[in-house]
Amino acid sequence: MKYIFVTGGVMSGLGKGITAASIGRILKNRGYTVTAVKIDPYLNIDAGTMNPGQHGEVFVLSDGGEVDLDLGNYERFLDIDLSSLHNITTGKIYRSVIEKERRGDYLGETVQIIPHITDEIKCCIRAAACEEIPGAGKADICLVEVGGTVGDIESMPFLEAVRQMRGELPVEDTVLIHVTLIPEDSMGDLKTKPTQHSVKALRELGLYADIIVGRGHRPIGSNTKRKISAFCDLPQQGVISAATVPDIYQVPTEMEKEGAAEVLSRHLHLESRGVDSDWYSLVAKEYTSRIEVGIVSKYGIEDVYMSIKEALKHAGRACSTEVKISWLDAERYEDRHLGEFDGILIPGGFGKRGMEGKIEAIRYARTEKIPLLGLCLGFQMSVVEYARHVLGWENATSAELGEGRHVIAILPEQQGVTDLGGTMRLGNYPITIRENTLAMQIYGQPVIVERHRHRYEVNPLYIPELEKAGLVFSGSWKNRMEICEVPDHPFFLATQFHPEFRSRPTRPSPPFIGFVKACSAVKSGEVNS
Repeated sequence: MKYIFVTGGVMSGLGKGITAASIGRILKNRGYTVTAVKIDPYLNIDAGTMNPGQHGEVFVLSDGGEVDLDLGNYERFLDIDLSSLHNITTGKIYRSVIEKERRGDYLGETVQIIPHITDEIKCCIRAAACEEIPGAGKADICLVEVGGTVGDIESMPFLEAVRQMRGELPVEDTVLIHVTLIPEDSMGDLKTKPTQHSVKALRELGLYADIIVGRGHRPIGSNTKRKISAFCDLPQQGVISAATVPDIYQVPTEMEKEGAAEVLSRHLHLESRGVDSDWYSLVAKEYTSRIEVGIVSKYGIEDVYMSIKEALKHAGRACSTEVKISWLDAERYEDRHLGEFDGILIPGGFGKRGMEGKIEAIRYARTEKIPLLGLCLGFQMSVVEYARHVLGWENATSAELGEGRHVIAILPEQQGVTDLGGTMRLGNYPITIRENTLAMQIYGQPVIVERHRHRYEVNPLYIPELEKAGLVFSGSWKNRMEICEVPDHPFFLATQFHPEFRSRPTRPSPPFIGFVKACSAVKSGEVNS
């Protein structure tokens, strides 16, 4: 096993995750099996209860793990399925060490950061690295991204663990990549001083960067690379420019041009292999048409819905259709704005705020025959909207929203659980698709598997009346409804699950492909709106 450690300096949010994922893609294109680990230094056990407005999207893994959005980037770039083992947090590490201490595993030792915490970190990294990848086996190379920036108090134990691992393994089995900001001054000159200070802080911890990735709005020239090389004591070839690009999937292409693969191969003693160019051909594909989709959001931050943005991009590329996204505040938009879009998407979320706006957008899409895709909460609100405006149940609502006729509710088997996450349905579940439905047309198979993250379900008491009124529940799992659709509509599909979590550039999500095709067909007049 070879390890690529990725650290960051100067500021957070530089794109360490995209950098690491891109490096993984470059190596995968050369035939290596790559896995990934994301270290988050926060004290939370996982990302499940964190505010998405502050932390970004909570990505859900196949085993139900609620993790940092960078795990989503790893899965999309590397086209693999990861598990909860691949997200390491301070909370997980300390909980494990304290549980061992309480059991007496340390035989009366004084439990300390070094060696007990650092040993646990190393153990967790190795366990994740050695876990077999479904359909691919054991990895050749493990990416390890250390969250935060060098100098953060929270990151110190993890950086120390990295230092120890580098000392314990052969030199050719590890490489350290440090991602830093290369800002511009008012004269447009690129400044290297922040990188120098960041590398100095890294060295004070006993860590030496083999490769420096310089992030900025424009490429780094040879003079700037030479300066970084001289002050940071590494070959000029080890300074990689990572300028901002229009599409994150172009980053591996740009890093190939910078010679990143050759530098990595030299450090890790990797054999020379041919390059599979399918990925590069895919991301270079040109669009032949364009649609505009309105997403009725309640959070106002695009990173909350990163997987939805990417899934639309994947489907658009597969259909040669550029998808332009407009974000609509669920509390402030006006109905007349909805008519400007080729399609409407209602994403997931929690809480009461913005719900009436989502319901109104669903009503507009249904009655005006605008293609609609509802996800999770969007599915639940589609059922509420249908009950209110087709069945005439004005008090129809969700138990999450308050009093009324709860067409969406906590099922009896979920009640009595006090743990906030205990009532959640998380991860992969099988779904049975009904024949002669839009869902069957989209998926083309009777049983599918998709990922979930929700608490409330369609109330079984009201399903017969909803179906009698015309709403079709075309997918289900046991007594839980998974997909609903409206007949005689260009495209009205809502899913209780999150299909965006399984979408990949090479394997776009079927509901998203169906949605993009329907939007294009309506726009071009192939289907009457």
